[in-house]
Amino acid sequence: MSNVQLLAEVTGNLGSIGYGLAAIGPGVGIGIIFGQGVQAIARQPEAYGLIRQNMILGFVFAEALALIGIALAFAFRA
Repeated sequence: MSNVQLLAEVTGNLGSIGYGLAAIGPGVGIGIIFGQGVQAIARQPEAYGLIRQNMILGFVFAEALALIGIALAFAFRA
């Protein structure tokens, strides 16, 4: 079997693949935050200010996870 060819080769930094997979979590979280927020505003329009504030705060925390992930991908680059 010395005549086996290499069909696929992974080159570069595997951290970018890891970050791509890890970014799925905050992406789904942000979708849930805004989807549920819109439903809450539709049910209680008088609570718009409080709901909007909590939506933005949740978005910031979820997006912070993604930004930390990309910073670590660059920090631990081999």
